[in-house]
Amino acid sequence: MSSIITKSFEETREELVELVRGLSDEAFNAKPSEDRWSIGQIYHHLALVELATVKAVQWGVKEDKDTKTEQKNISPMLNRKKKFPAPKVVEPGGGPFEVKEIVEMLNNSRKKLLATVNSLEDSSSLYEKSVVHPAFGLLPLNQWVEAVPLHEQRHMEQIKEIMGNNTSMLLKE
Repeated sequence: MSSIITKSFEETREELVELVRGLSDEAFNAKPSEDRWSIGQIYHHLALVELATVKAVQWGVKEDKDTKTEQKNISPMLNRKKKFPAPKVVEPGGGPFEVKEIVEMLNNSRKKLLATVNSLEDSSSLYEKSVVHPAFGLLPLNQWVEAVPLHEQRHMEQIKEIMGNNTSMLLKE
């Protein structure tokens, strides 16, 4: 396994899945308000972002021109007061979603990310190549990958808020 895939990846994903273990599909799809995403939509968004990361890495490592750039501070991803609008390509569908279906989608997106990173003959290309990231501009590919669990942590806080504001959601099937 590439050193870029840290224990944080596994731990964050486990916590993310555990958050909705036993949650009813109805609660999973309930929107806290008309202008906010449901928990299901957040999970769909996370899977789409991970798949977009796979595409960015695949495209970036094939790029012939020099795209190396400095490492950036991506920790602002964790600050929920700083808004990052979702690009259209990673906006979630409207649902309804099944918890089981979305967890499987997350499992598949993770398998694709791991397969992509582990298939690289030379992982140094992750540090040598960069692709424009919607929130951070030109970003080295290793940081695209490192941003995945940070992005999930950001949204886990949002999910916990939704669940905390609607205690009836905690009544699991």
